[in-house]
Amino acid sequence: MKKLTILTLLFLSAIGHVSAQDTDTRREVLLETTMGNIRLELYNETPLHRDNFLKLVAEGYYDGNLWHRVIGDFMIQTGDSTSRHAEPGRSVGNYSPDYTIPAEFVFPKYFHKRGALAAAREGDSVNPERASSSAQFYIVVGKTFSDMALDRYQERIDKATNGTVKLTDEIRDYYRKIGGTPWLDGQYTVFGEVVEGLDVAQKIDYVRTDDYNRPIDDVKIIRATIVK
Repeated sequence: MKKLTILTLLFLSAIGHVSAQDTDTRREVLLETTMGNIRLELYNETPLHRDNFLKLVAEGYYDGNLWHRVIGDFMIQTGDSTSRHAEPGRSVGNYSPDYTIPAEFVFPKYFHKRGALAAAREGDSVNPERASSSAQFYIVVGKTFSDMALDRYQERIDKATNGTVKLTDEIRDYYRKIGGTPWLDGQYTVFGEVVEGLDVAQKIDYVRTDDYNRPIDDVKIIRATIVK
């Protein structure tokens, strides 16, 4: 994912009033965008990411943010609050609050399927522990893959994870029939999924973009709210 300007690594403690109290109930967030609404469900098995995301939503951090990085058949990314007033054609996407979140990989239960919600991060060379950005996230749109392609991606995953992450038969079947982004599995934290509005994410994914992968016509999050 796009390199982010993150300076320190902090371990997040519990975040009080927005923490999920019922472990059997998943919290949900509604993103109202200029192209329609996207409803997200957050996983309780990734509590650091869940609680941090809920905190930022409650503070209004995402309101007005651009979808600043959009790549067709791959994903849509947001979370740079400085993008609210970015001039047309300007490169954005380098800002997040000055902390990171320890990785919370829950693979193979959660993987980069179509509609997955995951945290962006800096690259392995400067971030070997694969800690997540404090605010930037992406939604997977992806595409389907043949068995041959999945074999190639498994080789790529093996190199990145020292052979510790293996695509199961069930996951491979999902990537063949429905789609996603398999090469990111076990390396970026997946902490939720789209439960409504995947068609909206796809519409955003197909807009025209500039050389920075920023939509030529701005697509914004009008408002993000906790709805459950």
